[in-house]
Formats: sequence, C-alpha cells, structure tokens
Amino acid sequence: MIRPDPALRYERLDALRGAAVVWMAIFHFCFDLDHFGLIAADFKHDPFWTWQRTAIVSLFLFCAGLGQSVALAQGQRWPRFWRRWAQVAGCALLVSAGSWLMFPRSFISFGVLHAMALMLLILRLLAPRLPPAALFGLGLLALAAPLLWQHPVFDSRWTNWVGLVTAKPFTEDYVPLLPWIGVMLWGCALGRWRPALLQGALPAVLAPLAALGRWSLSFYMLHQPLLIGLLMAVTMAA
Repeated sequence: MIRPDPALRYERLDALRGAAVVWMAIFHFCFDLDHFGLIAADFKHDPFWTWQRTAIVSLFLFCAGLGQSVALAQGQRWPRFWRRWAQVAGCALLVSAGSWLMFPRSFISFGVLHAMALMLLILRLLAPRLPPAALFGLGLLALAAPLLWQHPVFDSRWTNWVGLVTAKPFTEDYVPLLPWIGVMLWGCALGRWRPALLQGALPAVLAPLAALGRWSLSFYMLHQPLLIGLLMAVTMAA
C-alpha cells in the first residue's frame, strides 16, 4: 500500500513526469524553429509530429492520474488539493492570455492545463467512490465517446471543451475533456490497482529527471517564453 505520508515523494512518478517535460521541451523547440522559419515541418498534418504531440499529452495526463491515486491514498485534504488546483487553473488563464497576445486568431481557450484543471476536479469527486475497475471502464468510455458521437453544438469556442466536435477547432492547443479524461482515469486506476509500481528506488542516472518532474508546472510555464525569446534574439542578430 501507499503510505499515508503527504510529504513523501515517489521518485518513479517524478522521473516519468520529468521525461514528459523533456520530451515536451524538445517538441516545442522544434515547433518554435518552424515558427521562426529555421526549419520546415508540418506540425498539423505530419504523423511524425502529430503522434508525438498525442504521446506527450497522454504521458502528462497519465502522470496526473497516477498522482491523484497517490494523493488520495495519502489522505490529501481538500485545502491542499485546492491550493494545487488553483496553481494549475491560474497557469491555464495565463496561457490563454499569453497565447491571445501572440496568436489572437488561434489563442488557447482550452489547452492541456485547462483540461487538467477540470479533470482533477472530476477525479477528486469520482476516484474515492469508485474501484479501479470502474475507473478503467469509465476511461474506456471516455476514449471511445468522440468516435461514437459528434454534434455541431459542440463546435463553438464555448462548447468545444467537451470534445464531441465535428471538426477540430483552429487553436494553438486543444485538449478537450473527451477523450482525454480517459487517459487520466486510466492513470488513476493503475495507481490504485498497483501502487507498488510507483514505489522503490530510482537509478541514480534518472535522479535529474525526478528533480525536474517535481517542478513540471513551473518548467511548463517558463520554457516557451525562454525558447521564444532566445530564438527571437538569434533571428534578430542574424
């Protein structure tokens, strides 16, 4: 069982989150190189890039689900949950504002942080009341839902967060509730079903990843402004 110690870190989970952060940073750096015309890549249609984006988002949400299983097993209280949730939700608002300044026609209204804020609330309410098998089943339904039904009512910017759209919206990042909450539900289900997977020693070579994973939200918020600023300086100096 996971020990009820809220101060205890699970380095395997931190390292997995850190790996997602590194992969994301490399992906975004390539995206920025394309944006500044330093390379030519089709991030919207080339499977090499679209599948990477899907894998990175999936890994982040899966880690978030694992993290919720740990938080619940450790008896995390609502005040502590709300503090972390406010950080995620606040960063989501900053992402929307920043993307609106840079991409006013395709700003991010419901990206990965917006999705994570909503999904964390749903998991906080559902996970303590459902066994792992039920969480897995709900996750499967969530993943299948957009394949089974779509409707134009969900195509507006005010409703596309649900995910049952008939066409993908024109935005820089889009991570709707469906199907993506399915990935987080599966992460939570696995963490509840096999908590021992998160425990145990971590090889020393992976310690930097674990350290990075503990600051994943801060890194997420800072890496793009730094990369974009660096590339702007390079292109202006060239």
